[in-house]
Amino acid sequence: MFLSLSLSGGPPDVGKMLGGEEKEEDPDAAKKEEERQEALRQQEEERKAKYAKMEAEREQMRQGIRDKYGLKKKEEAEAEAAAAAEEPAAGSLTRPKKAVPAGCGDEEEEESIMDTVMKYLPGPLQDMLKK
Repeated sequence: MFLSLSLSGGPPDVGKMLGGEEKEEDPDAAKKEEERQEALRQQEEERKAKYAKMEAEREQMRQGIRDKYGLKKKEEAEAEAAAAAEEPAAGSLTRPKKAVPAGCGDEEEEESIMDTVMKYLPGPLQDMLKK
């Protein structure tokens, strides 16, 4: 069964419902729209207040856990790390030096490493390396 609606054959209101030419202007339309917008703003403010309250409760719970286990807040830990990184460079006029990899350090350190290695080598090899 197939139904077809035509604008001229239906009841007189069908043309209006389907977007016909006749439109009645509501004199209070602007006022109603303003009230609707105000209601939407109020709902949004209530929603934000609700979520702010929930987040405050969560933060209070997080702080309780941090206190219990001696943890630091992520932001505080990052701030301390940044302060520690800036501290050595504070009095320097040049950029901070790059970290020196292990084994590329002072000669004293290298000598102590060689002494340690020499202790574990057999006697003939020690003599050979000393020469």
